[in-house]
Amino acid sequence: MKIEISVPGLLRDCTGGRNRFELDAETVGGAIEALFAAYPLLRVHVYDEAGDVRRHVLLFYNDANIAWMESLDVPLRAGDKLHVFQAVSGG
Repeated sequence: MKIEISVPGLLRDCTGGRNRFELDAETVGGAIEALFAAYPLLRVHVYDEAGDVRRHVLLFYNDANIAWMESLDVPLRAGDKLHVFQAVSGG
């Protein structure tokens, strides 16, 4: 199943200048792995040294933060999207 992926403009240098593209996968977890297989440099910006999603990064499957999901083995359907967001703070 093709899934639409979007990444913030700040990370376009990790994806060949693209901030929206499609990848093939069967599950949410498979889509995440396909994303990092296609763009390995992106993994460094999303995961910390312990393998956890960095505090300032959010991964959303449609409208759900993957941190809140019980499992990433959710089958993908037509129209599903995976978004990488970078939290911004300051004043």
